[in-house]
Amino acid sequence: MQRILVTGGAGFIGSNLVLALQERYPEAEITVVDDFRSGDFRNLRGFRGDFVAADVSRLDWHQQFRDQQFDAIFHEASITDTTEHNQVLQAHDNIEGFRRLLEYAGSSQSPVVYASSAATYGISSGANREDQSPAPANIYAFSKVHLDNLARKYTRRHPTWKVVGLRYFNVYGPNEVHKKAAASMIYQLYAQMKAGRRPRVFKAGEHKRDFVYVKDVVAMTIAALGAAPGSIYNCGSGSPFSFNEVIQELNRGLGTSLEPEYFENPYSFYQPHTEADMTKAQTELKFQPQYPPARGIADYVAILEQRAR
Repeated sequence: MQRILVTGGAGFIGSNLVLALQERYPEAEITVVDDFRSGDFRNLRGFRGDFVAADVSRLDWHQQFRDQQFDAIFHEASITDTTEHNQVLQAHDNIEGFRRLLEYAGSSQSPVVYASSAATYGISSGANREDQSPAPANIYAFSKVHLDNLARKYTRRHPTWKVVGLRYFNVYGPNEVHKKAAASMIYQLYAQMKAGRRPRVFKAGEHKRDFVYVKDVVAMTIAALGAAPGSIYNCGSGSPFSFNEVIQELNRGLGTSLEPEYFENPYSFYQPHTEADMTKAQTELKFQPQYPPARGIADYVAILEQRAR
C-alpha cells in the first residue's frame, strides 16, 4: 500500500479511517479529499498526508490527479445529514460524486471500498440481510441505493475490478462532536447526562438500534479490501441495544444514576428496531466486531472524559 485516497476524510468515519491507515501504513502517501460540509479540520490533527479541498461531485478527477494511481480508494464522502430534504442536492452530490470517482478509478481499476448505508433497508423490524430488496424511506437512503446500483453497473463492465460496499448501521464514536444535532444518539445522551440533565428518549426507551463503534467500522472497512469484486456487506455490531440499555451504560461510565425522561414519540414512521445480520462478513471477511455496545460505550465515554479534562 503505497498510495491511498480517502474521500470525506475530514468527517466522522473518514477521519478515524485516515488516522488508522496512517498508523498501519506509515510509509504510504495518503491523500484526503473533503469540502468540510460534513467534516472538521480538527478531526485530522496529526495527519501527515496531502489534502485536497474539493467537492467530489464537482471535482475534475483527471485534472486533479492526472496519471496518479492509487493502491486503494476509500469513498466516505457524502451528505450525511438525513434531515437534508433537498432531493436534488442529496441525489446529485451523493450519486454524482460516486459516479465521477468510478469514472476516474476505472482506468486503473484501483480497488474501491465505499460507504453505503443500512438506511437502504427502509423501516423494518428484525435482522437485515444483504439480499433484501431496498426500501428507502428518504432521499438520503435513495441516494445510497443508487450507489449500490452504480457499483453493480461498473463491476458488470469490469468483472475483476474490486468495488465493495459497506452498509453502515448506527455508527458512534470519537470525532463526531462537530456533527452537533446529527451526531449519534449515544453522544447526544452522553452530552445531556454530562451536563447533569436526565436523558430524554421516546417512551419507554425500548426502541433498539444496532449501534456499531467506529473502531469496528474502520477495521471492517480496511478488511473489505480482501473481499471479492462486487461484494456488499452489512457493517454493524449484530447486537441491537435499547436506549434504556445505552443510558444504563452511560450512567456506569459517568458514575451517575440519572433516570430517563420519557416523552411521546410524534413520528409514525419512526424506526422501531435496526439489526445487522453479520453472517456474510463473518463468513467471507472473517470479520468479527470487537466492540459489542457495552464495551464500545465504555471505551467512548473514557475517551470523551479524557478529552474533557
